[in-house]
Amino acid sequence: MTAIVEERRETIKEIVTDILEIDPDEVTETSLFKEEHDADSLRAIEILAALEKTFNIVIDQSELSRMVNLQGVYEVVSDAAGW
Repeated sequence: MTAIVEERRETIKEIVTDILEIDPDEVTETSLFKEEHDADSLRAIEILAALEKTFNIVIDQSELSRMVNLQGVYEVVSDAAGW
């Protein structure tokens, strides 16, 4: 994995853990936000908005269904950004 990809993943993880108010050590690539970290739909929309602002991209709200864990968020962001 390149340094830039690693940096983007780290930024995304920081945004997610900050909004969900959880310790970064508690989150894995596949831990489910809703089931394991008590995230609600409002938090999901906050994450989406923060990602759009940070990466200067537009993410369709229909993509929220894919954003259930960090892996899903990375995929949605990279699709939207064309990485």
